[in-house]
Amino acid sequence: MASPRSIRPLPSPGASPRVVPGGLRDLGAINWGITRIAGLGMGTASPNLFATMGRNRRLFRAWLRFAGHLMPGGRLPRRDTEMVILRVAHLRRAVYEHQHHERLGRRHGIDATTLTRIHDGPDADGWSPRDRAVLRAVDSLVADGDLDDATWDALGAHLGRSDVVELVMLVSQYDALATFLGTLRIAPDDPQPLRRRLRRA
Repeated sequence: MASPRSIRPLPSPGASPRVVPGGLRDLGAINWGITRIAGLGMGTASPNLFATMGRNRRLFRAWLRFAGHLMPGGRLPRRDTEMVILRVAHLRRAVYEHQHHERLGRRHGIDATTLTRIHDGPDADGWSPRDRAVLRAVDSLVADGDLDDATWDALGAHLGRSDVVELVMLVSQYDALATFLGTLRIAPDDPQPLRRRLRRA
């Protein structure tokens, strides 16, 4: 399942950021501190996503609280969460999103074989009925912004109502984030050795 929106070409990899990631003066002390601490955990000096969104100081902190309740603080099993995010990133060709969650996914059971199946989609061999239902829901939400009754019923056979609510919010959040990353031309982060990161933090 695909739509023009889900397969649209990415901006050129060399495209300049439309909003340059901010420093201390641009972000303010709180957002700058959050960004530097996050960078240590994410393996980069300063995550470009945070240093860009942080220019809107109040919105950034509100978004962090919301996003944190979905990942890592969601109630869905973390493997499900990472599988959903990686499928959204693949459909939306969100390189930044995929880069971070490929690494995070490895910690939660998303090995190279599973990642390939995520790229291949819900019709690939090897999925459990539950995984297949989740991935079909992701594809429908990204392509159509909705779930037909058959997809809804299949999902409900494996997830409780609260989990379905969280899944729809999770897909929506990372679909929106892919739009933000692409529209602002946010470049992938440049991983740096730990010693260098600590010196610059």
